[in-house]
Amino acid sequence: MTESSQEPSGFRPPLTSCELDERVASPSDSVVTALRDCPGDFSVLGANGKMGFHLCLMLKKALSQLGRDDRVRAVSRFSNLQARREFEAIGCEVVPTDLSDEQEVEGLPDSENIFFLAGVKFGTTSEPALLETTNVLMPKLITNRFRESSFVALSTGCVYSFVRPESGGSREDDEVEPPGAYARSCLGREQAFNAASLEHGTRSALVRLNYAMDLRYGVLVDLALKIVADEPIDLTMGYVNVIWQGDALRQIVQTLTYASNPPFMINVAGAEVLRVRDLALELGKRLGREVRFEGEEAQTALLSNSEKARKLFGEPEMGIQQMMDWVVDWIGRGGELLGKPTHFQTRDGNY
Repeated sequence: MTESSQEPSGFRPPLTSCELDERVASPSDSVVTALRDCPGDFSVLGANGKMGFHLCLMLKKALSQLGRDDRVRAVSRFSNLQARREFEAIGCEVVPTDLSDEQEVEGLPDSENIFFLAGVKFGTTSEPALLETTNVLMPKLITNRFRESSFVALSTGCVYSFVRPESGGSREDDEVEPPGAYARSCLGREQAFNAASLEHGTRSALVRLNYAMDLRYGVLVDLALKIVADEPIDLTMGYVNVIWQGDALRQIVQTLTYASNPPFMINVAGAEVLRVRDLALELGKRLGREVRFEGEEAQTALLSNSEKARKLFGEPEMGIQQMMDWVVDWIGRGGELLGKPTHFQTRDGNY
């Protein structure tokens, strides 16, 4: 019997993408309890991104446990037919929509509960109009159409100022001084929900996320792939937060119960401030590879303090050691990768 077969199934590394999806999307008892207090249908806007499928699957699983048949709608452009079929296969109502088109948004069905995941980041340095349309104007369209709904909207920890690692990271009421056009557009997204609360009384929760990962993408995957390719690790952004996508989603779903007017603000991030050098050396040891570095650690980094979320929702279930073990196992198996680097090393805000 192999060592992995002796482990409980919850701790054994997933062997396939399907198994990984099931693990990431597994709702905790607290998620099920939270949804009991959120009657009505659910819409996930921008569902065809890195988190949308898992969020929809988690909602379906939790509602099933509650014996509810409320709809879970996946709303996105869905130009990829295969992606649409994957959502339909888990029982979602798929609604192909351009969320920047006012007429299409007005035609969307009502939903009492909305998770807003839509946004754009990479490749936008030279496209300010795209940032404005997607990250600022789109939320205004959505909040005007669904002014009576309860929202959870994803924002980003990129809106904070750089802080020293010994600070423990930025808290929800700390200064926001975002570097670069992308982060400023994300503040514009937040301001759209604040404006909706003032104008319409819309209830919402704003989640500043920093950095989620599964085994197909994320900070640890970025580091491991560089090590395997014998490429140097850039140490300029010397510290990071990392949270397992399943833990992040469980917190995001529970945040729906805190939607309020004015908007409720919360950081969703890893519990620890992690040093990039240490992460790379640990991954190198597991991979049996030498690790090369370049650059010098800056005195500050983009970090979020997740104490508020941990007090409300408990500690993340997945620790950093298990995440590293699983990433190494996954890459060693040749597991599927999204090919979407996080660019966590970026300090000038240009993506």
